[in-house]
Amino acid sequence: MLIHEVGKMREALQQAGFKVIIATISGQVLKTDSITVKPNLKLSELNVDNYAGFIMPCMAVGDSIITSEEINFVKKVVMEGKPIAAQLGAVLILAKAGVLNGKKFAFADNKDVNISMYPEFKGGIFSGKGVVQDGNIITSGTCPMAAKMYGYQDGTGELTRTLINAIN
Repeated sequence: MLIHEVGKMREALQQAGFKVIIATISGQVLKTDSITVKPNLKLSELNVDNYAGFIMPCMAVGDSIITSEEINFVKKVVMEGKPIAAQLGAVLILAKAGVLNGKKFAFADNKDVNISMYPEFKGGIFSGKGVVQDGNIITSGTCPMAAKMYGYQDGTGELTRTLINAIN
């Protein structure tokens, strides 16, 4: 996921002329055998006003590990009117923050992962697994891992391009 999701998002944003700042909850280095990503700061240190937009990779976010810090961050971003893009697992963070109520969104739709598993999606308008934009909220229901597991098209590139267009 660091190579095929975070790496591709960062590369596309940099090619579009944006300075990419990576924030995580812990601030700790993320690494695999072939790549190391050093966050620039902790999420708690991030000032939403200083950035044009935000993108949250799936990174296999689980329902039980979503924190109030992430939920409050999402609420602040949406309240400030900044574009925010989220892919698969991160879409659940948007739902838990309540920002999908009355909004179209993308999420996985297969027998293993689907919106009926999560009551947080009630009030949102499920619109498939492809990239969906509703105002400043941009979602994708297919991350690289889901694409590989289920034979879907990975939404990383399109999600990132849609965020770039929303910022410009």
